[in-house]
Amino acid sequence: MQSVKQLIREGEHQQQDFKFRIDDSKKIARTLVAFANTDGGRLLIGVKDNGKIAGVDPTEEIHMIEAAVDMYSKPKLEFQSRVWQEDMKLVLEISIEKSPNKPVLALDEEGKWKAYVRRKDHTLLANKILLNVWKHERFDQKKPEKIGEDETRLLAIIATNPGITLSKIYRVSNLQKSHIDRLLVLFICWNLVSMMMNENGTFYQIKEN
Repeated sequence: MQSVKQLIREGEHQQQDFKFRIDDSKKIARTLVAFANTDGGRLLIGVKDNGKIAGVDPTEEIHMIEAAVDMYSKPKLEFQSRVWQEDMKLVLEISIEKSPNKPVLALDEEGKWKAYVRRKDHTLLANKILLNVWKHERFDQKKPEKIGEDETRLLAIIATNPGITLSKIYRVSNLQKSHIDRLLVLFICWNLVSMMMNENGTFYQIKEN
Protein backbone atom coordinates (compact mmCIF):
# COMPACT_ATOMS: atom_id res chain seq x y z
CA MET A 1 0.00 0.00 0.00
CA GLN A 2 1.32 3.41 -0.99
CA SER A 3 2.23 5.81 1.82
CA VAL A 4 2.10 9.60 1.90
CA LYS A 5 5.91 9.66 2.03
CA GLN A 6 6.00 7.76 -1.26
CA LEU A 7 3.66 10.32 -2.79
CA ILE A 8 5.80 13.18 -1.49
CA ARG A 9 8.95 11.61 -2.95
CA GLU A 10 7.40 12.09 -6.40
CA GLY A 11 7.71 15.84 -5.85
CA GLU A 12 5.40 18.41 -7.37
CA HIS A 13 4.40 17.59 -10.93
CA GLN A 14 1.52 17.91 -13.36
CA GLN A 15 -0.77 15.80 -11.19
CA GLN A 16 0.51 16.71 -7.72
CA ASP A 17 0.93 19.92 -5.75
CA PHE A 18 2.03 20.61 -2.18
CA LYS A 19 0.49 23.23 0.09
CA PHE A 20 1.69 24.17 3.58
CA ARG A 21 -1.89 25.26 4.29
CA ILE A 22 -4.79 26.93 2.47
CA ASP A 23 -5.04 30.66 3.16
CA ASP A 24 -7.10 31.67 0.13
CA SER A 25 -9.99 29.55 -1.20
CA LYS A 26 -10.24 31.60 -4.38
CA LYS A 27 -6.56 31.07 -5.20
CA ILE A 28 -6.58 27.34 -4.51
CA ALA A 29 -9.62 26.98 -6.78
CA ARG A 30 -7.30 27.73 -9.73
CA THR A 31 -5.13 24.72 -8.90
CA LEU A 32 -8.15 22.44 -8.50
CA VAL A 33 -9.66 23.69 -11.77
CA ALA A 34 -6.30 23.23 -13.53
CA PHE A 35 -6.22 19.59 -12.41
CA ALA A 36 -9.77 19.08 -13.75
CA ASN A 37 -8.90 20.69 -17.09
CA THR A 38 -5.74 18.61 -17.56
CA ASP A 39 -5.20 15.07 -16.26
CA GLY A 40 -6.72 15.24 -12.78
CA GLY A 41 -4.48 15.44 -9.75
CA ARG A 42 -4.04 15.59 -6.02
CA LEU A 43 -3.26 18.31 -3.52
CA LEU A 44 -1.26 17.36 -0.42
CA ILE A 45 -2.01 19.91 2.29
CA GLY A 46 0.34 20.08 5.23
CA VAL A 47 3.44 19.57 3.10
CA LYS A 48 6.05 22.29 2.45
CA ASP A 49 7.46 23.00 -1.00
CA ASN A 50 10.63 21.09 -0.05
CA GLY A 51 8.56 18.00 0.77
CA LYS A 52 8.83 18.28 4.55
CA ILE A 53 5.65 17.31 6.40
CA ALA A 54 4.40 20.21 8.51
CA GLY A 55 0.96 18.82 9.32
CA VAL A 56 -2.45 20.52 9.37
CA ASP A 57 -5.85 20.44 11.01
CA PRO A 58 -7.80 18.59 8.28
CA THR A 59 -11.16 20.00 9.44
CA GLU A 60 -10.05 23.60 8.86
CA GLU A 61 -8.52 22.79 5.47
CA ILE A 62 -11.61 20.90 4.28
CA HIS A 63 -13.68 24.04 4.94
CA MET A 64 -11.33 26.05 2.71
CA ILE A 65 -11.53 23.43 -0.06
CA GLU A 66 -15.33 23.30 0.18
CA ALA A 67 -15.45 27.08 -0.18
CA ALA A 68 -13.16 26.84 -3.22
CA VAL A 69 -15.39 24.36 -5.05
CA ASP A 70 -18.72 25.81 -3.88
CA MET A 71 -18.02 29.50 -4.51
CA TYR A 72 -15.07 29.75 -6.89
CA SER A 73 -15.40 26.89 -9.42
CA LYS A 74 -17.92 26.52 -12.24
CA PRO A 75 -19.33 23.98 -12.73
CA LYS A 76 -18.88 22.95 -9.12
CA LEU A 77 -15.98 20.52 -8.75
CA GLU A 78 -16.33 17.19 -7.02
CA PHE A 79 -13.41 16.02 -4.89
CA GLN A 80 -12.30 13.11 -2.74
CA SER A 81 -10.44 13.59 0.53
CA ARG A 82 -8.19 11.41 2.62
CA VAL A 83 -6.26 12.06 5.82
CA TRP A 84 -2.77 10.60 6.20
CA GLN A 85 -0.92 10.35 9.51
CA GLU A 86 2.87 10.39 9.42
CA ASP A 87 5.28 11.11 12.29
CA MET A 88 2.36 12.21 14.52
CA LYS A 89 1.32 14.81 11.91
CA LEU A 90 -1.72 14.86 9.64
CA VAL A 91 -1.67 15.49 5.88
CA LEU A 92 -4.88 16.09 3.94
CA GLU A 93 -5.04 14.70 0.42
CA ILE A 94 -7.56 16.26 -1.99
CA SER A 95 -8.12 14.39 -5.26
CA ILE A 96 -9.69 15.88 -8.39
CA GLU A 97 -10.74 13.81 -11.41
CA LYS A 98 -10.16 14.90 -15.00
CA SER A 99 -13.29 16.64 -16.24
CA PRO A 100 -15.03 15.17 -19.30
CA ASN A 101 -16.57 18.59 -20.01
CA LYS A 102 -13.90 21.24 -20.31
CA PRO A 103 -13.43 24.02 -19.48
CA VAL A 104 -13.98 24.15 -15.74
CA LEU A 105 -13.65 27.76 -14.62
CA ALA A 106 -12.32 29.55 -11.52
CA LEU A 107 -13.27 33.03 -10.32
CA ASP A 108 -10.36 35.50 -10.33
CA GLU A 109 -9.76 38.63 -8.23
CA GLU A 110 -11.61 40.80 -10.76
CA GLY A 111 -14.73 38.67 -10.59
CA LYS A 112 -14.13 37.03 -13.99
CA TRP A 113 -14.45 33.32 -14.66
CA LYS A 114 -11.29 31.92 -16.25
CA ALA A 115 -9.93 28.49 -17.20
CA TYR A 116 -6.59 27.17 -15.98
CA VAL A 117 -4.47 24.17 -16.93
CA ARG A 118 -1.61 22.27 -15.38
CA ARG A 119 1.76 22.05 -17.13
CA LYS A 120 4.42 20.19 -15.14
CA ASP A 121 4.29 21.82 -11.69
CA HIS A 122 2.77 25.11 -12.89
CA THR A 123 -0.84 26.30 -12.98
CA LEU A 124 -1.33 28.39 -16.11
CA LEU A 125 -4.13 30.47 -17.61
CA ALA A 126 -5.70 28.81 -20.66
CA ASN A 127 -5.51 30.97 -23.79
CA LYS A 128 -8.20 31.57 -26.41
CA ILE A 129 -6.81 28.90 -28.75
CA LEU A 130 -7.05 26.17 -26.11
CA LEU A 131 -10.55 27.29 -25.12
CA ASN A 132 -11.67 26.91 -28.73
CA VAL A 133 -9.89 23.56 -29.06
CA TRP A 134 -11.96 22.29 -26.13
CA LYS A 135 -15.09 23.59 -27.83
CA HIS A 136 -14.23 21.83 -31.10
CA GLU A 137 -13.29 18.58 -29.35
CA ARG A 138 -16.93 18.11 -28.44
CA PHE A 139 -17.58 17.44 -32.13
CA ASP A 140 -15.99 15.06 -34.59
CA GLN A 141 -13.32 17.10 -36.40
CA LYS A 142 -12.24 14.97 -39.34
CA LYS A 143 -9.22 16.10 -41.29
CA PRO A 144 -10.17 17.00 -44.89
CA GLU A 145 -8.58 15.11 -47.77
CA LYS A 146 -7.22 18.36 -49.19
CA ILE A 147 -6.29 21.62 -47.50
CA GLY A 148 -6.32 25.07 -49.07
CA GLU A 149 -3.71 27.69 -49.81
CA ASP A 150 -4.07 29.52 -46.48
CA GLU A 151 -3.75 26.29 -44.54
CA THR A 152 -0.66 25.29 -46.49
CA ARG A 153 0.96 28.69 -45.95
CA LEU A 154 0.29 28.67 -42.23
CA LEU A 155 1.60 25.12 -41.80
CA ALA A 156 4.75 26.08 -43.69
CA ILE A 157 5.33 29.04 -41.36
CA ILE A 158 4.99 26.81 -38.30
CA ALA A 159 7.20 24.11 -39.85
CA THR A 160 10.04 26.55 -40.55
CA ASN A 161 9.72 28.28 -37.15
CA PRO A 162 9.48 25.52 -34.50
CA GLY A 163 8.24 26.91 -31.21
CA ILE A 164 6.71 29.98 -32.84
CA THR A 165 4.41 32.23 -30.79
CA LEU A 166 0.95 33.34 -31.83
CA SER A 167 2.05 36.99 -32.01
CA LYS A 168 4.85 36.08 -34.44
CA ILE A 169 2.45 34.05 -36.58
CA TYR A 170 0.24 37.13 -36.77
CA ARG A 171 3.20 39.26 -37.90
CA VAL A 172 4.58 37.02 -40.64
CA SER A 173 1.49 35.34 -42.12
CA ASN A 174 -0.40 38.28 -43.67
CA LEU A 175 -3.66 36.58 -42.72
CA GLN A 176 -6.43 37.96 -40.53
CA LYS A 177 -5.97 37.17 -36.84
CA SER A 178 -9.40 35.58 -36.51
CA HIS A 179 -8.65 33.36 -39.53
CA ILE A 180 -5.30 32.31 -38.02
CA ASP A 181 -7.00 31.51 -34.71
CA ARG A 182 -9.58 29.32 -36.44
CA LEU A 183 -6.98 27.46 -38.51
CA LEU A 184 -4.73 26.84 -35.48
CA VAL A 185 -7.64 25.32 -33.60
CA LEU A 186 -8.37 23.02 -36.54
CA PHE A 187 -4.69 22.05 -36.91
CA ILE A 188 -4.54 21.07 -33.24
CA CYS A 189 -7.78 19.08 -33.49
CA TRP A 190 -6.46 17.34 -36.63
CA ASN A 191 -3.20 16.45 -34.79
CA LEU A 192 -1.11 18.47 -37.24
CA VAL A 193 0.14 21.06 -34.75
CA SER A 194 1.00 20.80 -31.07
CA MET A 195 0.62 23.63 -28.58
CA MET A 196 3.21 23.80 -25.80
CA MET A 197 2.49 25.88 -22.72
CA ASN A 198 4.89 26.78 -19.92
CA GLU A 199 5.54 29.66 -17.54
CA ASN A 200 7.30 31.56 -20.35
CA GLY A 201 4.42 31.49 -22.82
CA THR A 202 2.65 29.39 -25.44
CA PHE A 203 4.43 27.99 -28.51
CA TYR A 204 3.37 26.05 -31.61
CA GLN A 205 5.14 23.48 -33.74
CA ILE A 206 4.35 20.78 -36.28
CA LYS A 207 3.34 17.60 -34.51
CA GLU A 208 5.54 14.57 -35.06
CA ASN A 209 3.55 11.53 -36.13
